[in-house]
Amino acid sequence: MTTIIEVAAAAGVSTATVSRVLSQPDRVAAATRVRVLEVVDALGYRPNVAARTLRTLRAAKILLTVPDISNPFFASVIRGAEEAARDAGYAMVLGDTRHDAQVEDQYAEMLSRREVDGLVFLGHRLPASLAPLVATSGGIAPIVNGCEYSPDLGVPSVHIDNAAASADAIEHLVALGHHAIGILTGPPISPISRDRLAGAMRAAERHGIAGQMQIRVGDYSADCACREARFLLAAGVTAIFCFNDEMAVGAISAIDEAGLRCPVDVSVMGFDDLPLSRFFHPPLTTIAQPKALIGRHAVELLVDILRGGVPRERQVTLKHELIVRRSTAAPPR
Repeated sequence: MTTIIEVAAAAGVSTATVSRVLSQPDRVAAATRVRVLEVVDALGYRPNVAARTLRTLRAAKILLTVPDISNPFFASVIRGAEEAARDAGYAMVLGDTRHDAQVEDQYAEMLSRREVDGLVFLGHRLPASLAPLVATSGGIAPIVNGCEYSPDLGVPSVHIDNAAASADAIEHLVALGHHAIGILTGPPISPISRDRLAGAMRAAERHGIAGQMQIRVGDYSADCACREARFLLAAGVTAIFCFNDEMAVGAISAIDEAGLRCPVDVSVMGFDDLPLSRFFHPPLTTIAQPKALIGRHAVELLVDILRGGVPRERQVTLKHELIVRRSTAAPPR
């Protein structure tokens, strides 16, 4: 393997200059930078990442933990995060915690052992082992939360306004003429679920229909939604608002199973705007989240911290959008 010494000799510069060209190119004169890169390319030189890590105590890796990697929502978030990490010169390490606090702590130990430089976690819990670090860092530990927001976490976060988004969903259904609306929530332990329910109920109260709302608790899965939707249909709802698109699929299945039609008999609305949502039957009305941007901004916040900066915004709230398709319509007469 070609060494940095050989590259430096061939380019007529010091090894320190070669290192700067590869790690901080803006600090090297353009002509020198071009000459060194030509030699690097000609000799096929590849930096020894392990040695660099030992010298700098920098792993050049970011850990991203996901509560459920099988949930299609996270695919776009991960892609945005990975692209931002690569742009900043970091590799991405992905961990699937499966909503297990013990697994979350096991991954968090990678940060304590300096196997990674920072952590972006997409769940609602701060790993317990990292609480002392956050408490003593003044809020600028190399830890960022994405998707779920709770001020109690004490770390920077990137998210949407889930309460306002759910209120928009209810406003859409009410504008169509629906008053008997069913809601399929996520687990109450989730801040996202609590915020979405609060926003939906505030909108219902504004229209004087809070007493007609029917609420069932789900787990964000289509299977659970199909079961819970049967209770909503039995209660006579004319529309069902699901807290993610996957549950909306389950609700549509329950409607079909009951011999009813969506949206002729019962409207269904989702949340997230998964890539396949426009191909559902019928195409799904939903709330779109900027999924890739959530991942990208979370990593960019983390990189700012890793480079010694203080984030200009600790809580970044991105815009959501109501996407109207053919799964919602006026209620039957």
